[in-house]
Amino acid sequence: MARELLVKVCGMRDPANIEGLVKLPIDYIGHIFYAKSARYVSSVIETEIPDGIKKTGVFVNATFDEIKEKIKEHNLKTVQLHGDESANLCRNLKELHVEVIKAFGISDDFEWQRLEEFTDLVDFFLFDSKSDAYGGTGKTFNWEKLKSYPYAKPYFLSGGLSLDNITEAINFKDKYLVGLDLNSKFEISAGLKDLDNISKALKIIENEQISSK
Repeated sequence: MARELLVKVCGMRDPANIEGLVKLPIDYIGHIFYAKSARYVSSVIETEIPDGIKKTGVFVNATFDEIKEKIKEHNLKTVQLHGDESANLCRNLKELHVEVIKAFGISDDFEWQRLEEFTDLVDFFLFDSKSDAYGGTGKTFNWEKLKSYPYAKPYFLSGGLSLDNITEAINFKDKYLVGLDLNSKFEISAGLKDLDNISKALKIIENEQISSK
């Protein structure tokens, strides 16, 4: 039975690690183009990505021209905006015919109306733990907050997902939760993923969704 939840593995930069990852049944592979990140990609990654996996560039407060250049240079299919980007930037990126994911750091006092202007301009939201470092904390946020999510825009869940809590994430009952974003808790070191643990996570996702049918 086909797996329904989308899976994105982010923070990839090592060619051999990427080569192994893309043999697994994932949907998105994320490369971070933010110089302050420990997973920053500073050069072109030559590893071939299968057509069924969307190559995603993650940006933090980059300009339209900077993002456009990376889209062309790396043949990106998806752009993830993880900073304080404007709705207008999302609109302009959509005109480049790429998928757009807008990330937000969530805390208990997060105001959902901040998303209003983006809902018609992005393909997905991504909800991560709030951090001054724009993600990468390896910490979860209070998922109960998502029960008050008021929009119909589908979203990815990010922030501290691991083998210890992925079953809980899969079983979080929200029809707008369409994907999981795996990163730091599946790493051997920054930017280097433990492919055995990712394989275990994918198997858990598959089994949980079969059992819920």
